[in-house]
Amino acid sequence: MLLDDQELRERVSRMEALLGKIEALEDPNARSKAAEVVGVLLELYGEGLARMMNAVAESDERERLFERFAEDELIAHLLLLHGLHPVSVEARVLRALDEVRPYLESHGGNVELLGIENGVARVRMEGSCHGCPSSAATLKLAIEEAVQKAAPDLEGIEAEGVTEPPPRPQATFVAGPTLRKKKKKPAAEHTSWTVVGGLPQLSSGGMLLKEVSGEMVLFVRLGGDFYAYRHLCPGCGESLETGSLEGAELVCPGCSHRYDVRRAGRCPDVPELHLEPIPLLVNEEGIVKIALTAAVS
Repeated sequence: MLLDDQELRERVSRMEALLGKIEALEDPNARSKAAEVVGVLLELYGEGLARMMNAVAESDERERLFERFAEDELIAHLLLLHGLHPVSVEARVLRALDEVRPYLESHGGNVELLGIENGVARVRMEGSCHGCPSSAATLKLAIEEAVQKAAPDLEGIEAEGVTEPPPRPQATFVAGPTLRKKKKKPAAEHTSWTVVGGLPQLSSGGMLLKEVSGEMVLFVRLGGDFYAYRHLCPGCGESLETGSLEGAELVCPGCSHRYDVRRAGRCPDVPELHLEPIPLLVNEEGIVKIALTAAVS
């Protein structure tokens, strides 16, 4: 009987915990022997996988079988671990970019693979991605997520057309619930992807303010496309939850500024104003996930 995805994740977590216990053994001889056993086991089933792949390569159905191997996350991971993946890293990266391209195009951008050298994939971001630091940095996260999932054997990803966003100007308003004391040393930041769900409330389109990992996120659906933004208006600080959606423009209820949802939240009337977009991906099952940046002490 095959394990489902949840059971697989539990097995992986258990394996990582056991490996951690091996590394923490105080007796260096016991630690060495345990690590040696794990290494021999890896070599054995790696050899078994290699022989299976050779047998499949001689089959008339090798293309179909190789495709099925590549689509199975566990099998693909094991094949990658032993350098046996049937699909080249370049083909996997191109496929990942094709998957994320509709999201980039929904923000007026695009991406091109320039090449892969020394284990590093070089891509160029185009359209609205180029020259708009906030949008570029946001969309870059979506590209990295898709590429790293398809090609975890890459050493890194370099994106052209990305510049650091300028420092935010002093706000002319104070949002009470988000007021915090200043720290002497700035905290580092990390980005994590969080599964939101299918968002059935937006099945017919519209807006939805939803709390995700302690943050309020404004989700918008236009046609078949999802978007995610921070919910405060950069012009007046009013929450956009009660704003109106007129076509592709989100109208602030406080100052009436308009923000183009499809164009990374840009304000057509005041160019220096724009919403803060949040990276968003939708998988084949229609499940939405977003990337939130959080402070780390």
